[in-house]
Amino acid sequence: MTESSARIRAMAGLQRGLSASQKAQDQISSGKQLSRPSDSPTGTVTALQLRGEVRANKKYSANADDAVGRLGAVQDTLQSSTTLVSKVRELALEAMSEGSQSTPEANNARAVEIDQIKGTLLQFANTKYLDRPVFGGATPDADAYQAGKYVGEASGVVERAIGPNAKVRVDVRGPEVFGSDYLVDANGGFVDAAGQPVTAANKVPNPAQLFKVLDDLSAAMKSGDGASVSSAVQNLDKASDLLKSTLSDVGARYNRVTQMKQSAEDRLMSVSSQLSDIEDVDLPKAIMELQLQQTSYQAALAATAKVIQPSLIDFLR
Repeated sequence: MTESSARIRAMAGLQRGLSASQKAQDQISSGKQLSRPSDSPTGTVTALQLRGEVRANKKYSANADDAVGRLGAVQDTLQSSTTLVSKVRELALEAMSEGSQSTPEANNARAVEIDQIKGTLLQFANTKYLDRPVFGGATPDADAYQAGKYVGEASGVVERAIGPNAKVRVDVRGPEVFGSDYLVDANGGFVDAAGQPVTAANKVPNPAQLFKVLDDLSAAMKSGDGASVSSAVQNLDKASDLLKSTLSDVGARYNRVTQMKQSAEDRLMSVSSQLSDIEDVDLPKAIMELQLQQTSYQAALAATAKVIQPSLIDFLR
């Protein structure tokens, strides 16, 4: 081996040692063991796949948070509405009873209370979440009900993706809760009291629509018409059954969302842990590696200095 080739090999060895030391130092400063694809092609591909899963599960978790908020607002409103409807039924039964409790004055007072309850229920019907009415479907407008009539979207649903191939509906349209404003069939076509199709011009008000029931019940109490009060109570029971049925459905959706949210968060934690195992550096190990590389480099420098002595040519240069 010539002196020139020995010098070149010695310098190459020093350069490799310096590069290894620099790599260990970079890993410690960045906290990552993968700074470029060449560090680990297989690890890079796996890391990219895991990062995609992290992003997806973060989105699922965020969507679930939004769904929990919306369905929670609907659920709370329906529970409060059910309580108020039960109160109205108590007032109606008192008005139908015989004796001193069903005097015109007492029934007038009950009618006034029912009117107040109707106002509260109308406020409930326009409950908002993030400034959108939760009973208005996909409507961008501020209200779902105006003057006791539904003004929200007649079709379409609001959904959130809460998992792979898993979507949940997060809205409830007003007619599904408080009853349709007019008599309709299963397909949404207008019908009369006998269930026969009619034109939009001849549509028939739905006697079991909650706000109409309250108006009818209040008017019957004020007029002292016992038969009308009894009929209104029957319609009130239908409206109450619809409220309870919708509350049950919303509760089931709420439970599903909370379960999927927990699943997304658990998966996110698992995937993040796997990603950390691939990308993050083992700090104690990296520090030991740096110290070893620095020691090796210093030893190589000393050995090279002894082996490659300056020649006469070096002085002449």
